[in-house]
Amino acid sequence: MNILIAPNAFKGTIKADLAAKIIKNGLLAVDSNLDIQTSPIADGGDGTCFLLANELGWEPRECTALDAIGRPKAGVFYLNKSQNKAMLDVSTVSGLDGLKPFQVDANLSSTYGTGELIVEAIKEGVNEVILGLGGSATVDMGTGILRALGFLFLDQNGREISMFGHGFISRIAHIQRPAKRQPIRFTCLCDVDNTFFGPKGAIPVFGPQKGIAPDDISAFEDSAKSLFQLLQKKSKGVLMDREGFGAAGGIALGLSAFFPVEIKSGAQYFFDQVKMVEKVKAADWIITGEGRFDSQSAGGKGSYELLQLVKSMGKKCLIITSGEKDEAIESGFDEVVLLPELDSNQHNYEDKAIESLKKSMQEFSWGTLFETKK
Repeated sequence: MNILIAPNAFKGTIKADLAAKIIKNGLLAVDSNLDIQTSPIADGGDGTCFLLANELGWEPRECTALDAIGRPKAGVFYLNKSQNKAMLDVSTVSGLDGLKPFQVDANLSSTYGTGELIVEAIKEGVNEVILGLGGSATVDMGTGILRALGFLFLDQNGREISMFGHGFISRIAHIQRPAKRQPIRFTCLCDVDNTFFGPKGAIPVFGPQKGIAPDDISAFEDSAKSLFQLLQKKSKGVLMDREGFGAAGGIALGLSAFFPVEIKSGAQYFFDQVKMVEKVKAADWIITGEGRFDSQSAGGKGSYELLQLVKSMGKKCLIITSGEKDEAIESGFDEVVLLPELDSNQHNYEDKAIESLKKSMQEFSWGTLFETKK
């Protein structure tokens, strides 16, 4: 029996590579004769570029940059010098990780630190940067990255607005281009297909988890529309809202005003790079997982996209997740290992998630599954 273990990250608790190891150990405890391959997956969310760079053997470069609220933080990007490319996760320095609840505030958070990493990559001679957009703490429409690349944002009196200042977007009245623009293009990997504006846009859908109070959503959106109009005027091309601009608080939107930007499904890009088709073809069962499979998973999440590939090849797929078992079965999974709901406010939340995964692995009837559904 050939098993491919390909979980996504269990968001906020277990990284994809650790989840793959736990699942593998659990299966070997049931049957040591199983032929198991692990290939943790990502979809543009947290850790996508970390996993991809490790799989492809890109060279890590560590440097310090500012986090989402302006504090120094250890950062990393990955280089492929032969292709003049770099890749990095926006969440590395501009993410929610490391912020306490009271520090999560989209009115002041910025992607400037991610821009600092991009500048360091440019110094290495790259002409393309691949960005994993998931997990950001920002809704700054990419202004932080643009500032690091030399663009200035001025108030109505023509004075530069300080980064990490409260209400940064609402104060922008003018945009000044740098004297020399960097010859660089971007590939943005997304795990959602939301536009930036609209009822399913970045501000109403993702804004609350980034510190935008419900009563402030309308005012924030008005400020964003004013900035969008400025970006349209400054852009030499036609800048229009599109799918993917809602990811990571509009990073791809802001960059598209001044640089060539390609938006790709993070899951599909990841699968192509790691040759997932060949791995699925060699397996009898594919085991994936994510923290919670629900109706939003069909919008580009890794486990759902892997399911589509698996089914297209006539293979069997099991998911390990919390949520509603019926929903996962209706989506096409052959079996579900259901994880119990956890309280995120609980002490040692991450440790309890690991314990829960191990226990669920032990309690599931694996032997019967593999014997009857080969």
